[in-house]
Amino acid sequence: MPLDFERRRIGKTSLSVPVLGFGSAHLGELYGLVTEADSLATIDAAWNSGIRLFDTAPFYGLGLAEHRLGFGLRHRPRRDYVLTTKVGRVLERPFDPPAFKSAMWKGGLPFQHRFDYSYDGFMRSYEQSLMRLGINTVDALVIHDLDSLFHQEEIGHHKRSLVTSGIKALEELKRRGEISAIGMGVNTKEAFETIAPIVDLDFVLVAMPYTLIDQASLHTGMAECVKRGVSVLIGSPFASGILVSDSGAAAKYAYADAPEDVRRRVREIEAACRTHNVKLPAAALQFVLAHPAVVAEIPGAVKPSEVEQNVASFMAPIPADFWVDLKLQGLIDSDAPVP
Repeated sequence: MPLDFERRRIGKTSLSVPVLGFGSAHLGELYGLVTEADSLATIDAAWNSGIRLFDTAPFYGLGLAEHRLGFGLRHRPRRDYVLTTKVGRVLERPFDPPAFKSAMWKGGLPFQHRFDYSYDGFMRSYEQSLMRLGINTVDALVIHDLDSLFHQEEIGHHKRSLVTSGIKALEELKRRGEISAIGMGVNTKEAFETIAPIVDLDFVLVAMPYTLIDQASLHTGMAECVKRGVSVLIGSPFASGILVSDSGAAAKYAYADAPEDVRRRVREIEAACRTHNVKLPAAALQFVLAHPAVVAEIPGAVKPSEVEQNVASFMAPIPADFWVDLKLQGLIDSDAPVP
């Protein structure tokens, strides 16, 4: 029987979201190829588990994740789920279609992308997303990847474009009732602190700067969200992999191979988990939701068993002594809210 997850309201909007959602980046074939059958079975498993919050983006598999998520959802009653996607990139025909190969995605679709944070760029991205999804409404749009991981000297141009042009498109869509909330996705502590505040937002989708192994934004970006009444969605509660796999050499962190210092820190948390009979993924999922700014988290999956594991981890009991032990050992910030 599907679970009925707690819902929390985003900022000052009327939109409420279930605390556990589904992130579709991995359906875009980030680390490996995913069959159409596995993709559909994974979305079905999420639905059958009671998950009703789904997040995607044009960048995920260069359109593939939106296609797949739309195929898995479009026969479901639209009022029964919350759907978010992103703006900031426009997909186009490659300059040399036969030779095209994505630099980031293992598979995905054969389209190139360009960044565009202008009014026209956001509107075109939004319209393209509706077509790929095959669903004629989304509940929120998220400004995507406006940070130093993806931009260097051109970041100033993109910020100006957002402030003077692009944000007007999102405000117009919200005013017309086409979307209910405006968000921004951030990958770095610096973007959280310096870029997210440049426009009025209802929420920030935080990919890496607040997880079980990194609370560097606790007293800055996260605290500012509480002060401003801006909600937080945690986009990568497993820190892009290492908190759901293990600390071995193949572990992923921040969408790349995990460095040794990160793996060492995770090994220390793993030791505390063994002492208290706690599973690492359960600790990762439950930790971030304790922060008062956080309304939801959206872990990914590429097979039904991973969805089932995420739900089980979310529901698993964790003794209070575990969190006390992590703080005593200096493995999480002593001021971090815990379940």
